[in-house]
Amino acid sequence: MNTPNLAGIGMTSQRTRERMIASLLDKGIKNWAVLDVMRTVPRHIFLDEALSHRAYEDTSLPIGYSQTISQPFVVARMTEAVLGNRSPEQGKIPRVLEIGTGCGYQTAVIAQLAERVWTVERIQPLLEKARRNLSLLNLRNVRSKHDDGSLGWAEHGPFDAIIAAAAPQQVPSDLLAQLADGGRLVIPVGSERGGQELLLIERDGDEFHRRVLEAVNFVPLYIGQVQY
Repeated sequence: MNTPNLAGIGMTSQRTRERMIASLLDKGIKNWAVLDVMRTVPRHIFLDEALSHRAYEDTSLPIGYSQTISQPFVVARMTEAVLGNRSPEQGKIPRVLEIGTGCGYQTAVIAQLAERVWTVERIQPLLEKARRNLSLLNLRNVRSKHDDGSLGWAEHGPFDAIIAAAAPQQVPSDLLAQLADGGRLVIPVGSERGGQELLLIERDGDEFHRRVLEAVNFVPLYIGQVQY
């Protein structure tokens, strides 16, 4: 297997990444920590070679198994929402849970802003692909497993932040239970046909405060594991 060029050339070059960052700024992304990470993480290595020239377009792209790599704006918006008003002085988010590893791109982004990340993927071949991709970036603060994402990863909770890359019909109770007091959960909710909303849920003791961030379109969050 050829090792991808992390720096990128041509349509995957730093110049092309800067155009993506300019687009994110135009669309309202304001957190410079998020923008700096999005500039740094090489999105093209998470795509098949045939699609790598489109890596820095602001669009979702197929990654196999009826799944997609999320649109850069959506990744930035979700990451910004997870960070909230966290200042650089507060440091990185201590503990983050990701539901839906996919090809590992969102994982790589959030891992730059967190002390530790736990990520769950139900499709075994995708998880293996994500692990290969993440190994290229030498990320040592990520743990992953093949499991039903709706169950979370209870033995490592509670989590200061939870981010989901697939949409359930309603927020899984296990994810709410694993959210730390003061924690933030960002998750798309709804059906593919009936419309989906990206929610920010903040925990205050036994209360959960919800806010709609965006209308979105994610793949569904299915129950169970898939081996293929």
